[in-house]
Amino acid sequence: MDAQFWDDRYRSRDRLFSGAANGVLIAEVTDLPPGQALDVGCGEGADALWLARRGWQVTAVDISQAALQRAAAVATDIAGRVAWTRADLTSTPPPAGAFDLVSAHYFPLPHQPDHTALRGLLDAVAPGGTLLFATHDLAGLSPRPEQGFDPSDYYQPDDIARLLDHNWTVLINETRPRTAPAPEGTHHTHDTVLRAQRLR
Repeated sequence: MDAQFWDDRYRSRDRLFSGAANGVLIAEVTDLPPGQALDVGCGEGADALWLARRGWQVTAVDISQAALQRAAAVATDIAGRVAWTRADLTSTPPPAGAFDLVSAHYFPLPHQPDHTALRGLLDAVAPGGTLLFATHDLAGLSPRPEQGFDPSDYYQPDDIARLLDHNWTVLINETRPRTAPAPEGTHHTHDTVLRAQRLR
């Protein structure tokens, strides 16, 4: 799933996703004081826009230039509050200690033996900041070998929780019903959610 894959997918239709912010983000971030946020795999920008309209300064990162262009086109009311950034976070880490919130929703982060990409995301959380990582519950995902996809190849919240050291406290690590209908053509009825706070 490289940049070309995602560019082609976004260009295949006028809008790929709902345009609404993820329910997990709304549930977990509404009460946090605004600060610097990193939106990982921002896609068409719904989460970044929701954060920016609530006072956050957002770095919205995606591998797809097509997605970023689409997101920026609808962000006319929040000029200067979102930096739309093309990058591959699986190979290029974000700045360390720079974000009060690192938010990743349904971001396909592949397992690595040394966890380099994951550790880059964890390191990006500032002391006192929040990591929010949400995925589709594995029970609702099936391997698609014809497309080279196996959900077990990607980090799940439980995997990440096990890697957190004494500098972190896990606030939430659970499976919960989705707050919005499943994406078209899928049967995703539940999300798995990790919310953790970096202590220092």
